[in-house]
Amino acid sequence: MTIRVLLADDQALLRATFRILIDSCDDLEVVAEATDGRQAIELARVHHPDVVLMDIRMPGTDGLTATAAICADPDLSAKRVLILTTFEIDEYVAQAVRAGASGFLGKDVGADALLDAIRTVACGDALLSPAATRALITRFLTTPAPGSPLALPESLDALTAREREVMALAAEGLSNTEIAEQLVVSPLTVRTHVHRAMTKLNARDRAQLVVIAYQSGLVRPTPPSAPR
Repeated sequence: MTIRVLLADDQALLRATFRILIDSCDDLEVVAEATDGRQAIELARVHHPDVVLMDIRMPGTDGLTATAAICADPDLSAKRVLILTTFEIDEYVAQAVRAGASGFLGKDVGADALLDAIRTVACGDALLSPAATRALITRFLTTPAPGSPLALPESLDALTAREREVMALAAEGLSNTEIAEQLVVSPLTVRTHVHRAMTKLNARDRAQLVVIAYQSGLVRPTPPSAPR
């Protein structure tokens, strides 16, 4: 099945580069291009892409606002948003994940990494494994944004002990393969536990599962190192 992609970026040259790269793959296709967040929302409703490749900084409606609108739209609940940004803008990325984004990449990402990222979020996984992302999560996602509900520890009661264990390891930034090695099980078994936990907790994807893990207290943030 072909993964349908919507590009949202105000830089025409960057959009053209991404389109050529994505359309060169048999399993990927660019279905539309947006120059700002408002247009991204409108085109997502028209074309129903599988993945929206979203820049944060755009004129008018920015990528954060557009991400929140797309992820909150019941008709677009199965769509994934992949944020393009720089790791230096940590708080922006945290807001995007809170809004429902499935992951993010730096704009200096390589071609293969970008294509793999699109495939990863399209199948319901999230880009939450790099060390920079792990630091971001522990720094910002442990405290909910104003007005957002905190996931209560009681919500984890529906999970089995193994599901909680797998969820905690995922929240620490481990991939399915790394979790499988640590627990001495197969990656397929880990993936099954992750998806069961997502279903029980009504998490749209792995990113939201990680947010719940921190906000519920299942995983505690690592204290910052003392200055030398």
